[in-house]
Order: sequence, then C-alpha cells, then structure tokens
Amino acid sequence: MELEPRVKQSARRILPRWLLDRLDPVEARIGRAVAAFAARRGDGEVVLDAGCGESRFRTLFSRQRLVGYDRGVGDPRWDYGRVDVRGDLGELALRDAAADAALCVVTLEHVPDPAGALAELARVLKPGGELLLVVPFLWEIHQAPHDFFRFTRYGMAHLLAGAGLAAEAIEPLGGFFAVLARRSVAALAFFQGGWRWPLFVLLAPVLGLLAPLVLGWLDGLDRERAFTLGYEVRARKPARAGGGA
Repeated sequence: MELEPRVKQSARRILPRWLLDRLDPVEARIGRAVAAFAARRGDGEVVLDAGCGESRFRTLFSRQRLVGYDRGVGDPRWDYGRVDVRGDLGELALRDAAADAALCVVTLEHVPDPAGALAELARVLKPGGELLLVVPFLWEIHQAPHDFFRFTRYGMAHLLAGAGLAAEAIEPLGGFFAVLARRSVAALAFFQGGWRWPLFVLLAPVLGLLAPLVLGWLDGLDRERAFTLGYEVRARKPARAGGGA
C-alpha cells in the first residue's frame, strides 16, 4: 500500500527537505541520479523521457530539448498535460537516432514487452547516447493493473545486451534495511481511511518516522544487497565502429 497523496503533500509541507530525504532515500537517490544525468548533457541536446508521467524532471533539462513520452494511463490522479508525445514505449513514434540521451524512471515494469521497449530506446538513441534507467525489484505493486514485471541485476544485464546496449553500471537502490523501512511506511498506510485515522495518527511517529530513520541508518550493514528495492542502471548505445574525420 501507498500513502495517500494528501498525506504525502502534508509531509512535504511540514517536514524539512533533509528529513524527507532520510525518510525516502530511494526517491532522493533517484533525484540525484537524474540531476547528474542532466548535468552531463550538452546545450541543445534532445533528451527522451520515456514514461515521463507528470514530467517531474522537466526543470532539470532547461538547457536541453526534453521530449516527454507517455501513454497517459498509469495513474488516473496524475496530470498528463505536459506529455509531449502520447504513445506506447514498445513502438516509439521517433526516427532512428533522434535522441542524444534517454531516461526511463520506474517505468519499464509497466511495459508488457520490456525487451521490445529497450530495443526501441536503443533504436532512437544516437550512437554513443546514454540511457538512465530505474527499475524495481522488491517494490510494491503500483499503478495497477498496469504493473507487469520486476527485475534483478542479472535480468537487466540480459535485457540490455539483447537490445544492443552496453551496461555501464547496475547499482542497487539500498539493501535489506531499506526494504524494511519502506515496508514500515506501507504498514502505516493500512491505517488510512475512516475509523482507522486515529490509529494512523498514533502510529505515524513510529512507523512513518522513527522506524524508517533507524532502519535507514542500519542499511549500511548490508554489503551484499541481495535484498533491494530496485536498481539504478546506466547504459550506452555503442558508438559506430571505425569512422574518422
């Protein structure tokens, strides 16, 4: 389960940014990854945001031309008004080598054919173009019924290779205790609604604040990262062999 949007909005208004980042380190990690990806882009580059949703990263690409691409069916509560192109990621309405770079954040699990979507992303990338992916592993079902897959690091390496993309990094989004921290917040979400709201208020300091903070601090103990919420993946379309001036 997830916290209701109004609860999240209230938390963002009340709590300081540093505390929000501690309570949801994965979201903070995603934000840093996309910001670093944007900083590597040159002026005027075409960047494809595949599965852009509400286009929350648009402001990071003020120096580039961001193309937001989405079907617009994932979450009925979202505003898809800033989507540039509506369509299926399995058949991108873009010409070959149209994009200098692409990102696909917590989206690949919503595509019925993830291998086909990666092949399409590889097709529209220019040679040498960078792809940033964030994919879930031990993540709750979301945007039902449009939620089809979860990915291991080995599955991602296999899919990238099949699409002709070179994996540069596949990094876990936290470890065992980060998973427990997210489950703690999910447990709190059970107490939303009706007569349960008083229990929500009573339990929020423990399940929504203290437990995630302590578990996040303990997460450094997990070196193996066999339990993780997902992966930050950086890949690249190989440059053309040969060539010259």
